[in-house]
Amino acid sequence: MRTFRTPRPRRPRRVVGALAVTAATALASAATLLPAGQAGAAGTTLRSLAEAKGIYFGTAITQGDLNNAALTAVAGSQFGMLTPANEMKWDTVEPSRGSFNYAPADRLVSFAQAHSMRLRGHTLVWHSQLPSWVGALPANQVQAAMRNHITNEVGHYKGKLYAWDVVNEMFNEDGGFRTDAFYNAMGVGFVADALRTARAADPNVKLYLNDYNIEGLNAKSDAMYNLVKSLKSQGVPLDGVGFQAHFVLGQVPSSLKANLERFTALGVEVAVTELDDRMQLPASSTALAQQGRDYASVITTCLAVRGCVGITQWGVGDGDSWIPGTFPGYGAATLYDNNYQAKPAYAASAAALGSGAATPTPTPSTPGPTPTPTPSTPGPAVSCAVTGSVSSWDTGLVENLTVTNTGSTAVNGWKLAFDLPAGQSVTSAWSAVIDPSAGRVTAGNVEYNGTIAPGASASFGFQATHTGDVALPTGFSLDGTPCTTA
Repeated sequence: MRTFRTPRPRRPRRVVGALAVTAATALASAATLLPAGQAGAAGTTLRSLAEAKGIYFGTAITQGDLNNAALTAVAGSQFGMLTPANEMKWDTVEPSRGSFNYAPADRLVSFAQAHSMRLRGHTLVWHSQLPSWVGALPANQVQAAMRNHITNEVGHYKGKLYAWDVVNEMFNEDGGFRTDAFYNAMGVGFVADALRTARAADPNVKLYLNDYNIEGLNAKSDAMYNLVKSLKSQGVPLDGVGFQAHFVLGQVPSSLKANLERFTALGVEVAVTELDDRMQLPASSTALAQQGRDYASVITTCLAVRGCVGITQWGVGDGDSWIPGTFPGYGAATLYDNNYQAKPAYAASAAALGSGAATPTPTPSTPGPTPTPTPSTPGPAVSCAVTGSVSSWDTGLVENLTVTNTGSTAVNGWKLAFDLPAGQSVTSAWSAVIDPSAGRVTAGNVEYNGTIAPGASASFGFQATHTGDVALPTGFSLDGTPCTTA
């Protein structure tokens, strides 16, 4: 059985100062989440906790994993986004020129659909897991082969995927482009060409660039940042950047948040696409506690960055992880052990996603006089604030909106009405149901985000076509109450 991805050694990073949630707090706060010894109990799940915060929590599996009942039980219940680990890569889909095989990937698509999971396509253009015939092509034939491959595969899955990793791992560690078949034939322009080709094949799917070791501020992430900035300035369709996040225990970059924020400032969304956190084996209780802090750090960072849309763990459990086969002596990199039983990192992740944080025990103090309560003026029962961002290209755009309950009572079963600029028409939406598609529209909650507590928020987004006006909507009102905007 193949590993998830053709790997190469990744240079360990020496980073300190990551955000953390202590394992003790995480375990205490998530104690009611998962009965001891169960891999994926019914009720509250990572998926539902993440979606309540407006993000997704996903996993990657192979078609061979579908024969593992323990694995699929966890995958289908705990995760809301599915990435086919190998089955959409070039060597599987088009092993010989012009001959396409979608059966393996279709099995995973069917699994995702049966479990109401969204899908991430991985990957269209990559130097690895590339059939030999591509590398043997004359340089003047590579572009045509690339365009044909993208058009055929994206077209096959049109309307079924959330996003595509269009180009994967295009940079060396020093920030220079890899000298693969695509770069050698087309130079840096192959990236823009691939994105434009994918957009033509499916106008509504999100288009991503994806790479590893770009999570912190460094030469490689600078190269990705400069590429994204250049592409956006040229009007090339690009919706997001994927940060793989194959971490070594205790080495989540302290600059992760600042790095993600500089990308979202360019008008793209960001996602953690291949998260795992490897440690030396055998795993100790100390290492497992640190792993919980690492996972919690990544989650809390994503939640703190407007425009971070989700997190995907690469694999379901330690038993199907690619790490041991690539890094001898290392493993235990996921939320579940070899038997798909939840590890301390599961509880830490659930706590970071807001599963009812434990109330700290008060520190005993010397009794004193009872203070006189300070009178306060109650806030309004219903009031709201809306923030948003828009990313546009040619005749399409993506908008992400967040509505915050600034009142004093919970909002249950919300409806947010707003005016779309003339010429904008919604084609798809996530985390909300939007009707009608143009003019004065109403976004209504979905099952998992129907309640907004005082001070809490709900986020959703949509994709739309436009005729030139790419401004954000106006005239927001929550259940009939006008909202402020920023």
